Order: sequence, then structure tokens, then C-alpha cells
Amino acid sequence: MSESGDEDRLQKVLARAGFGSRRVCENLIIDGRVTIDGTLAIIGDKVDPSVVRIEVDGVLAPVAPGLVHYLLNKPAGVVTTASDPEGRPTVLELVPSDPRVFPVGRLDLMTEGLLIITNDGNLAQDLTHPSRGVEKEYLAQVVGDPSPAAVRRLREGVELDDGLTAPAKVSRVTEGVLRLTIHEGRNRQIRRMCEAVGHPVQRLVRTRIGGVGDAGLKPGSWRPLTHKEVSRLAGAIRPEAPAPHTEVPHGSN
Repeated sequence: MSESGDEDRLQKVLARAGFGSRRVCENLIIDGRVTIDGTLAIIGDKVDPSVVRIEVDGVLAPVAPGLVHYLLNKPAGVVTTASDPEGRPTVLELVPSDPRVFPVGRLDLMTEGLLIITNDGNLAQDLTHPSRGVEKEYLAQVVGDPSPAAVRRLREGVELDDGLTAPAKVSRVTEGVLRLTIHEGRNRQIRRMCEAVGHPVQRLVRTRIGGVGDAGLKPGSWRPLTHKEVSRLAGAIRPEAPAPHTEVPHGSN
């Protein structure tokens, strides 16, 4: 459906991206499960995957050529930026320099744990947009041992200086350790939530993004995400609500 000279048959593009054999991908198209820029795809469609948005079952399909997706276990003391004026180590120094990539979202300087690094702009935008509801899970070692009432407050929402937090999944793992799952992306949100209920964070580790985790990945290490993991990430993204109809005149841890 693109007029670029880099077009290929849709089922071939999907197969190359890991959705199955060409026959399986043809069936996805026949069953009406694939769209191109919001339009239902048909057998015979040719696309340039670098310029169109392809979705399967309403979920973004990462099909553009040259895409890389890394899972990094960020250590404490590393900044989540491309460069740092203070000369501190950055997350991009821990992954290959070619192709050029960027971190998806941000972890605070002393926050540890999983971070997606990629050159996939569409997926990154969907993973970080507040309305898309992607869950991030953390383990927090806090001062003191939160009471059931404090845990309940965290679950129901805590009033911060930028408003009430959304309901969260919170459980006490052991004395002084909480597991929290949120889908918002406010600055230092977990730390501020715990401080608001009287239990400041001493150590914070992100353990899961969407459906992707890796307890065996050592701090400072990275690995490529598998096709299934990329699809799992995309599947964790809440579909965008359709815009209300308006008449159109003629003529943005």
C-alpha cells in the first residue's frame, strides 16, 4: 500500500518479523487480523515496513528493517540518558553502539533493574505513553515494615504534589520489602508513594516491564529480546481509544 521502492508482500514482512510461516501469516490476513495504517489488509498487499504502521489483532507489529530491542539490567549509579554533562556512566555505554539506540523511559540514577533500549520509535512511544497502561513491576526495600493500612493506601492511590496516583498492585514480600506494580510514568513515582506513607525507599529494582522479565540477567548485562518478548511487550499496550467524531470543515523511577 506504500509507493516506496522497498515494498514487499505483507505475509513475507510478517513472517520475517517472527509471526510464523508465510502460510500462517497469510491466514492472519485472511482472518481480518492485520491492518495497515488502520485499514484492513488483504492478500496481495505490498508494504514498505519502514513507513507504514502494521498491527496484528490491534497490536503494533515491529516489522521495520534494522530494528533492535535490548533488555538491560541497569545498575545503580548509571544514568538513563545518551550523555551526561557530569561524566557519569550512561546506559548506552552498556549496549552496542551500532545501530544507534535510545532508552525507553527512564530509571532514576540509583534505581536498578530492567530497561528496554531500542531504535523502535513506534514501540517506544506506545510503551511510555501514560494512556497505554503498560505495567512496570518493582521490588522496593523500604525503611520500617509497612502496615496493612499503609499497603492499602498504596493500592488505592496516594496524594502527591502532582495529584492522586492511580490504583496500584502492592503486596508485602517480606519484612521491609514491597512488590509494587504501576502503569503510570511519573517522575520518581514509587519513591514518592512510599515516602508519602512513611516508608522511604532504601533500594529500588524494576523487575518486569509488561510481560517481560529476566531474574537471571546480571546487573550491567544486556541481551536481545526475542520475537516473542517483543510481541509480548506490544501486547501489553492498551489499545488507543478512538477519537470522538467531529465535523471537519471543508477546504505530548
